[in-house]
Amino acid sequence: MKSNRIAFITALFLAISLAPAYGVNKDIIELQTQVQQLQQQMTAMKQSFDERMGVMKNLLEQNTDAANKVTAAINGLQASINKQQQDRGAQVDQISGQIQALTDTMDELKVRLTKLSKQFEDMQSAQQSMAAQQAQAQQQQQAIAQAPAPDVLYNNALRDYNGGNNDLAVQEFNDYIKFYPNTDLAGNAYFYLAEIHYKAGDYQKAIANYDLVVQNFPSGNKAAAAQLKKGFALIELGKVDEGTQELKHVVQRYPRTNEATQARERLRKLTPSAAQKAHQ
Repeated sequence: MKSNRIAFITALFLAISLAPAYGVNKDIIELQTQVQQLQQQMTAMKQSFDERMGVMKNLLEQNTDAANKVTAAINGLQASINKQQQDRGAQVDQISGQIQALTDTMDELKVRLTKLSKQFEDMQSAQQSMAAQQAQAQQQQQAIAQAPAPDVLYNNALRDYNGGNNDLAVQEFNDYIKFYPNTDLAGNAYFYLAEIHYKAGDYQKAIANYDLVVQNFPSGNKAAAAQLKKGFALIELGKVDEGTQELKHVVQRYPRTNEATQARERLRKLTPSAAQKAHQ
């Protein structure tokens, strides 16, 4: 719109300039004056416009520069954030690895601690067992120190056994076995205890004591008698086959003894075939 207005004024100015000089009048002069004023106003407006454009261009450049700086700052901040995230991720991975290593170490320590605890408990148990054994040994030593002499104790027990004082004899034979378990007479003590149970009809206890004589004192003077009476006790319990085997062993092991004769006689009463085999 402004450019059309300028073109119109310029054309009007040219028309006036080309008109004959004699046609100039007061209106034309006023018109020229107005045209000049318009030109001056247009020039001032153009100058003002150019100045404003310059200011705007300067502001635009400043804004662009500021925007570029802000963008650069944002990019730098983003890069810093990314780097921090990467570093933090690496740190997290490192910390996770350290935690896993610590967890593995802790598990290993728990296993070792469990083993050590078990070993400690075993050592305590062994120590307590040793202490108990020592205390028992000390008690036995003290009891032995206070016990009667072996011959005196055995003779007293045998006297009471022969005299029919079975309760007292049982106590004395048990005391002899407790104080002197490794002597030859200990086998005799087991035998007489078995005899007391046998006479009382307690064949199970009798067999148990007869076995102790046969197993622990096979060369003692009561071994043959103990195996013979074990056979008798088994037969009394109705275990004829087992009793028969014990009697056969007496005949085989002690063929020339009085116990072998008694075994043959008992076998003869049981079955004729058993007696025949016993003589072979």
